[in-house]
Amino acid sequence: MSRRRRAFKRQIDPDPIYQSLLVSKFVNKLMEGGKKSVARRILYKALEKFAEKIKAENPLEAFEQALENSKPSLEVKTRRIGGANYQVPIEIPTERRNAMAMQWIISHSRSKPGRCMEEALASELVDCYNNQGATIKKKDDTHRMAEANRAFAHYKW
Repeated sequence: MSRRRRAFKRQIDPDPIYQSLLVSKFVNKLMEGGKKSVARRILYKALEKFAEKIKAENPLEAFEQALENSKPSLEVKTRRIGGANYQVPIEIPTERRNAMAMQWIISHSRSKPGRCMEEALASELVDCYNNQGATIKKKDDTHRMAEANRAFAHYKW
């Protein structure tokens, strides 16, 4: 770990259509090889299909709700204490919650075979909106792991 000064967070611009920082961050996570325009097109089409499937008037609010449903609140971190490794449950900061939820949604969308990315992302967002699917299962597994290791919570510091 570096002993220099702390890295500062860069401000990102909101996306051009929804004027949302959350959508802009999602586009940045979705982007591969620096192709931001491709990532934007994929996300905007996926949001249209997603809003169509759940019959939502405002796709941005529905997207935020789907993301909220997939955010974890606890995770485990490994601590080495006295020669033994313990999985210590800790609460996750807000920035990391958002990042984890976005990464899970994108990775589960990419792993769906035989579909274009827009359809896969839209279906994964529908699943998150309805509290089901692979991303919600991943969140539940993370919470279950933290709950199982609650006995080691006193090692948190």
